[in-house]
Amino acid sequence: MVDKDFCLSSYMAFRYVWKKEVNFAEGLTHELFCPIAETERTKVASAEEIDREIQKQFDKLYEKYRNIGILLSGGMDSAILAAYLKKGSHAYTFTASGTQVFDKDVERAAAYCNKYGLNHHLVEIDFEDYKSFTPIVTKRKGAPVHSIEPQIYKAATMAKADGVELIIVGESADLIFGGMDQLLSKDWRFDEFVKRYTFLEPDKVLTTPTGTNELFEKYRKGEYIDLLTFMDEVFSIESSSSYLNAFGAAEMPYYDPYARLIMRDKLDLQRVRNGEPKYLVRELYALKYPEREIPDKIPMPRPVDKIFKEWEGPKRAEFRKDIPMQQLTGNQKWQLWCAEQFLNNLD
Repeated sequence: MVDKDFCLSSYMAFRYVWKKEVNFAEGLTHELFCPIAETERTKVASAEEIDREIQKQFDKLYEKYRNIGILLSGGMDSAILAAYLKKGSHAYTFTASGTQVFDKDVERAAAYCNKYGLNHHLVEIDFEDYKSFTPIVTKRKGAPVHSIEPQIYKAATMAKADGVELIIVGESADLIFGGMDQLLSKDWRFDEFVKRYTFLEPDKVLTTPTGTNELFEKYRKGEYIDLLTFMDEVFSIESSSSYLNAFGAAEMPYYDPYARLIMRDKLDLQRVRNGEPKYLVRELYALKYPEREIPDKIPMPRPVDKIFKEWEGPKRAEFRKDIPMQQLTGNQKWQLWCAEQFLNNLD
């Protein structure tokens, strides 16, 4: 089924097209990530159990792959996974000249590599990369993409050139172990959550927007929303599909050890809300890096604020002429820019 208006509105609101059967044009299909079934995950209830199960996974991976690399940020999740790599493995950290968005990542990642003897590579990201790689990842996806996808693609191609056979990522830890502390901060009323979670309101930027409440309504519980189920079934697809597509476009296999785990005990929301997001992962980080303070959560940075600071906005007829560009974040401007590039390539 083709419905360009729905697809544009879904992308603006959720950063992906949530209906698998609906596409931008004839001949296009988009792929959505399918989470690993809970029955296929290993239950863990302590940092020691997570440590043991991740080590088992790496032992099996090294039976198949000789050269395993990692996307290494400055946060806990990938730092922990770096501890299981063999000395001399390749680690890739993003950077962007003329910005400070990656400074903490680079500094911390360098320390992790020094501790475990990893070869540290910096992946420089600039506007030329976005212009070069965005058409590649959008073509594979059949839709506009998340702003992390072009830079993941670049890192994957660098890794291939270094002979890496598999890339490790720690993308699922936030979802599985209670790391989304801002979203988990309270029990959200339905309308309040819709406003909070919508990334860019379609009616503010599109000439023919469609409603986006249909997806949210599936998780309504009276005046509130079933937050944890929403995160498991919506956020996981939006986030993980970006990795699936970017690595797929580069023809580079990737693996997320956290995705194979599940908490045995119910998430303790009070601990999360009292300042201990990912409390089990924090404990494991302390085991792997007793000499370091536990770092604050750092989402994968993107240099979009600087790159799109002076961008005047889209010119195509699908977009409104009165978009308040000065009120938009860099990531929101990216969505508009990416959508316009995608539509231009469809013509």
